[in-house]
Amino acid sequence: MVSLKGKYINLRALEPEDLDFVYEIENDTSLWALSDTQTPYSRFLIKQYLENAQQDIFEAKQLRLAICTLEGIAIGLIDVFDFDIKNKRAGIGILIKDEVNRYKGIGKEALDLLVTYCFKTLHLHQVYANISETNSASLNLFENNGFEKIGLKRDWSFDGQQFSNEYILQRINN
Repeated sequence: MVSLKGKYINLRALEPEDLDFVYEIENDTSLWALSDTQTPYSRFLIKQYLENAQQDIFEAKQLRLAICTLEGIAIGLIDVFDFDIKNKRAGIGILIKDEVNRYKGIGKEALDLLVTYCFKTLHLHQVYANISETNSASLNLFENNGFEKIGLKRDWSFDGQQFSNEYILQRINN
């Protein structure tokens, strides 16, 4: 079994106690462009989501894990989405909530742990990510983890004022 615990962080399933943390992230309008969110989420909806988060990845086709310090403090989220067991692929997204926790290797360790989990436990053949052309930190993170840019979707996202391009990156398990 692949461990979801690293040297500095661990990945764990969401708990009901994560309500305020997830609520803050989902309603932080500065982060909406990263997830294509356009409307706020109520505490009620997030509470319902957390209550149903125990659903198996094979049923839900997605998995959201909290990125936690070794002391158990949630500092980010990492997702497997569009889980496609037939074609053995899934998308990955990551967010470190506060600027103070960024650029410290936390994202790298979380991504390493999740990619290993996807390949060794879920037996996926490939994982991919969709990243804005302007998000150089995420592009560097994924490229340094063996993901390759395989395409550019032009004018893919609209932020209310202008369109931006988005790369698709892919990592195949060889």
